[in-house]
Amino acid sequence: MPEEKKPHNPGDWVVSAANASTVDLETALRQQIISRDPRYELAAYFFIYEALAYTQKALGRDGPDLTPAQRHVSGQELLNGVREYAAQMFGPLAPTVFRSWRVRRTEDFGEIVFNLVERGLLGKTEKDAREDFAGGFDFDQAFEGPVKVEPQ
Repeated sequence: MPEEKKPHNPGDWVVSAANASTVDLETALRQQIISRDPRYELAAYFFIYEALAYTQKALGRDGPDLTPAQRHVSGQELLNGVREYAAQMFGPLAPTVFRSWRVRRTEDFGEIVFNLVERGLLGKTEKDAREDFAGGFDFDQAFEGPVKVEPQ
C-alpha cells in the first residue's frame, strides 16, 4: 500500500545555509534572521511560507514542473493570499494573531518577505520591492467578509 502523503510542514523544509551545510528551516530562520532582526516572531515567518504556498495553489502556480518565474507571485497577490489564508486559519481572530507576532500592518509582511529574500531563503524578481506591501489592507476591516485571491 502506498504511503499516505501528509500536508507539508514548513518546519520540515530544508535550505542551504551560507556555510553550505544543510539545516532545517527553523534553524535557518533563527540563525540567519531572528538573531539579527528580532522584530517578528518565528511563527510569522512560517505563516508567510504557508501563505505563499496557499497563494501559489490558489493561482494555479504550484505545479512541480513550473519554473521559479512561473511560480512567482507579486507582493499584492501575496497580500491577498495572506488575507484569505489568515481568514481560513484564524477567522476574525487574525488581527489578534498578527499582533501577537508583532505584525501590525501589511508593510510588516513586506519586511518579513525581504528578510527572507536578503538571506537567500526566498526568491524575488527585479520588479519586487518592499513598497509592494504598502497599504495592502487594514487588519481590523479585512476579516469582516469573504476574500478571494485574484491573479493580477
